[in-house]
Amino acid sequence: MKVLLSSIGCRLNQSEIETMSRQLLAQGNELVTDTETADKIIINTCAVTSQAARDARTQTRRIQRQNPKTEIFLTGCYATVAPHELQQLEGSLHVIPNKDKHRLVRMLDPQTTGDLPVYDHEPVMREYLRGQTGNTRAFVKAQDGCNNRCTFCITTIARGPGRSRPVANIVSEIQAMATAGYKEIVLTGVHLGSYGRDFKTSADLRQLVKTILHHTDIPRLRLSSLEPWDLAPEFFTLWQNPRLLPHLHMPLQSGSDRILRLMARRTSRRDFRRLAASARAHIPDLNLSTDMILGFPGESRYDFEQSLDFVREIGFSRLHAFTYSPRPGTAAAGMPMQIPHATKKERTRQMIELGKQLSLAYHQRFFGQTRPVLWETNIGANKENLLWSGYSDNYIRITAAGPVNLYNSVTPTRLLEVQPGGATGTIVWSSA
Repeated sequence: MKVLLSSIGCRLNQSEIETMSRQLLAQGNELVTDTETADKIIINTCAVTSQAARDARTQTRRIQRQNPKTEIFLTGCYATVAPHELQQLEGSLHVIPNKDKHRLVRMLDPQTTGDLPVYDHEPVMREYLRGQTGNTRAFVKAQDGCNNRCTFCITTIARGPGRSRPVANIVSEIQAMATAGYKEIVLTGVHLGSYGRDFKTSADLRQLVKTILHHTDIPRLRLSSLEPWDLAPEFFTLWQNPRLLPHLHMPLQSGSDRILRLMARRTSRRDFRRLAASARAHIPDLNLSTDMILGFPGESRYDFEQSLDFVREIGFSRLHAFTYSPRPGTAAAGMPMQIPHATKKERTRQMIELGKQLSLAYHQRFFGQTRPVLWETNIGANKENLLWSGYSDNYIRITAAGPVNLYNSVTPTRLLEVQPGGATGTIVWSSA
């Protein structure tokens, strides 16, 4: 059976798709990237913004035009919160809510018997990596769901309450990936910082990270998004281990204390300022990134200016700016003083422009320096070499030329020309 897999949205969605890929390969299926040759297609949808939901509908319609005979399985958050919208689309569609996602691979082939392959099938992981069908950075799901009730967020509705995976399962999966040849793991979850709270033990994210570093051989470990109120200053002492990469994503969402309260975000300008200072004091060359929502209900011009000023003050090195879109079932969707669309778009544009300036300033700090880069994508060639793209330890996208296959290798690379989106570099080859 030829299967095409597609993911929209967050890294957790990507992690789930990668797990399905390995399960399908272990069952003897073929993974394809061409819509017209696929027998069945899985789309892991997102509902965090109206654009993400629109992307799912657009992608489904495009696939139906290109291959009317294929079966499409729509799962994920959009398929969970608005199944009726997807069921109205034409074609052979199956809408699978998140609660049934774990059975999806079996649904593709009803004749499958027995348990699905488990995570620690190292030969399958090795073949998956060798085939260059996925990222060199593997996304490992540590937990799912969220107990927060941020007023703009539909994720709690779509994913349910927080649930943590057992430590042993996570560690065994990561070690199998390390044995298979992966160089970097990204630990991910809906609310990663809440890891272990549902266990009613002393287990938490800090202990999980320490256990991973102690009991696995993975060379590079990166953490995905962490809510700022989950982190104590001593959390940052983990970065004394150089395998934990100097990159943190802490979503702020607004630089106005008034809007943060309306969002039900459990942080403030003062708290976030202290946390960012503590992180930078413990983690040299830290790449600190964040999310910002523009045009939240009731956001005045003064609130917006406060956000711009606070983003400048913190000096984020990477910024994801989103235009607020009301999501069905969330408290913010019913709030008064909804902001006009044109105003939201203009504020988003200004924040994106500020983000580019801050990214450029961060990248310029490393001009001429040498950083370890994990190469993951061949993006072309010149007359003499292949051109490769990858990420440095501090999450700067680097492009460089190399005469050999650099896929899934880490090389020291000197940063040359820098731009807001990254830098070009030259590989520093050993003279030995």
